[in-house]
Amino acid sequence: MPTLSEPVRAGRSDGLPRSGRRFLLSGWLPTAFAVIFTAAVLSFHGVSAWDMVVFGAYIALGLALPGVLLIRALYGGARTLAEEVALGLTLGYSLEIFAYIFARAVGAPLLVLVWSLGTYTLFIAVPRLRKHWKGVPRPGAPIWWSWSLALAVVYLVAWSAITFFGPYALTWPALGASHVDTSFHLSLIGELKHHMPPTVPWVAGEPLFYHWFIYAHLAAGSWVTGLEPVVLLLRLAMLPMLAALVVLVGMLGHRVIGSRPGALAAVLGAMFMAAPSLYLGTNGIFTWGGIQDAAWTSPTQTFGAVLFAPVVLLFVELLEGRSRRGSWLLGLVFLLAVMGSKATYLPLLVVGLAAVTVVEAIRSRRLPRSPLIALGITTMCFLYAQFVLFGRAQQGVTLAPLSLMEKIWADLTGRPSAVDLTPATAVGITSVYLLCWIVTWCGVLGLLSRPSLLLRPAVVIMVSMGATGLGAVLLFGNAHGNQLYFLRGVYPYMAIVSVYGLFVVVRRACASRGAVAVAAGGGVLAAYLIPLLCGVEIPRRPGQTTAVLYLPYIVLLGFVLLTVVVLIATRRGWSRWALALTMVACIGLPAAAHTRVLSVLHRVAEDGLDGVLRQPAAEAIPQGALAAGRWLRDHSGPDDVIATNGHCRWGHEVPCDGRHSWVAALTERRVFLEGWAYTAKNWDRWRPGTVLENQPFWDGERIRSNDAVFLAPSRESVLRLGERYGVRWLFADRRRVNPERKIDDYANLRFASGDYAVYEIPGDVR
Repeated sequence: MPTLSEPVRAGRSDGLPRSGRRFLLSGWLPTAFAVIFTAAVLSFHGVSAWDMVVFGAYIALGLALPGVLLIRALYGGARTLAEEVALGLTLGYSLEIFAYIFARAVGAPLLVLVWSLGTYTLFIAVPRLRKHWKGVPRPGAPIWWSWSLALAVVYLVAWSAITFFGPYALTWPALGASHVDTSFHLSLIGELKHHMPPTVPWVAGEPLFYHWFIYAHLAAGSWVTGLEPVVLLLRLAMLPMLAALVVLVGMLGHRVIGSRPGALAAVLGAMFMAAPSLYLGTNGIFTWGGIQDAAWTSPTQTFGAVLFAPVVLLFVELLEGRSRRGSWLLGLVFLLAVMGSKATYLPLLVVGLAAVTVVEAIRSRRLPRSPLIALGITTMCFLYAQFVLFGRAQQGVTLAPLSLMEKIWADLTGRPSAVDLTPATAVGITSVYLLCWIVTWCGVLGLLSRPSLLLRPAVVIMVSMGATGLGAVLLFGNAHGNQLYFLRGVYPYMAIVSVYGLFVVVRRACASRGAVAVAAGGGVLAAYLIPLLCGVEIPRRPGQTTAVLYLPYIVLLGFVLLTVVVLIATRRGWSRWALALTMVACIGLPAAAHTRVLSVLHRVAEDGLDGVLRQPAAEAIPQGALAAGRWLRDHSGPDDVIATNGHCRWGHEVPCDGRHSWVAALTERRVFLEGWAYTAKNWDRWRPGTVLENQPFWDGERIRSNDAVFLAPSRESVLRLGERYGVRWLFADRRRVNPERKIDDYANLRFASGDYAVYEIPGDVR
């Protein structure tokens, strides 16, 4: 038998067949682990095995595989299999959107399958394309890299389970007690399932000026798989997007940094990057960060993020002279998909490409061709989105410098935002906010060790987008803080360029691993010690001065200055700057991650583990809404219009919170007048100092005609809805009807369940 120093020639090692050893050392084992873990979590949270199998087949065969075939044919270069699948899946998402828009417009939604089936047919029928079924030899990734990405995905699944799957139920009435925007998303999926072009489903006839491509994808997925939209929205659809985003960030990080350890650090930065809060307690005062932030509550953000990543990847390669066949075509496809997926991405990209164009023009003293083409295409897509898809609607985003500081001040003090917030205080809080982001992004300064890299297109485009995102947060205002999505969109790219700067300066300094590890450890230790030493809790206790809120960050500044002085005195050359930047950068991520962990531990301490995982209380949720909504969905036509007497969120009737959209969500039908808060017209009426959701409906005649049927039913009131407005069905919350006037005398009762009744307006009235 061979000794330990001899090669194994019999095809076995440690008792394992060669095929088994190859499997253990390949990326398939970590992939299998991530898939099994995800399946176990989903099963625990109410998803059936059949639903998982059907959804998995849809993602793999309906989107990823045809996308991979097209990527192989159109996009050259070396990639790992995981990178190829991630690119293929994002291309599948993009092409499915446009296929579904056409299919739904012609009234045959299942024609969305034509693009994938056509791709299969093409790659079978054309001899030159058949080779792409097998692909080409791919560069292997280290096994630690595969496990790292798999564990990152496992973390995202676990975090989703703790923070989202538990509170967001799939069954009624707990479903009704979930996040206020759940019904908003479900109603838009229902609208896209049955209509093209879409309109606002909760105020029939109002135009939909919104980034709705994600809802087209979810509608297509519901048609193809037969799965309920609620299962797709609350359990399944975001998971492959998050996994693909992790892989794509790692891929782009590897291309830019040139190091897999650096790329892994960039992935971790993209997941945990946030402005660090150095206060005691379970707070996220400067807003959460990372790609998982709002991953489920804002599906448009997640969908836009995963489609935007290949745009940046392709444009970076094109701008740096690494153009491959099909790059421009693929870039255009992804750009068109991003155009209607999230409104915040194209403005960031326009600024980034403009910066690259200016830098390249100055360097070469002529107009650069590739940056100009990329800028021109992106600008046209941006203008089309703003003037056509979004109808120039601002969605409540207004020019309001430092308005975010009002919200931060309210969190810090526990008082209304306008109380005690002087201009000087606003400037002070803004300075703290900027300091936090400088700490988190300080790694970029490492590129000063090689100034020529600051002009590299990848660096210019990412830093410009980061500056634009931060500037938009400080310059604009919104009733719900939606300007923060400009900043959230740049987290992965600022993480990449920050890590890139750190790696460059550490390499330039030839700093030892031990010294770098000690510096990083010092930063982590500071992230824990500063809050403990300062002992500042928020909200601020009564009687405390404003100055106490600045104490942790004054200490942070002192710590940074002391670190730099000590390193200057004890180190030479770039080594001192490399260690200083490493230490400061490592303050940010642990502070944010520690706050996240504390928030979960606090919930466990307060409610116990069962309390964290169990469904929310649903005392204010009426009985029978789901049954009545599903009955109406099954017994009405897609073009039927419903009238309802529910306009205010359950439990928020005084003052009326106009974010009620459960009727449209459960019936998948258009409602004559339900809630109106999330309409472009209502957003345009909002002004700082007012409450968006409490604004009254703008059309008095319409709401009076609607409510008369439920409060004072008569043949005339029913006739007005049926004949003038085309309403066929009445969806009545029987807790809010006039008990002395019966709707049954003028409309036919068709179904009743709990607190709800469904009436059909007679044909002779309509």
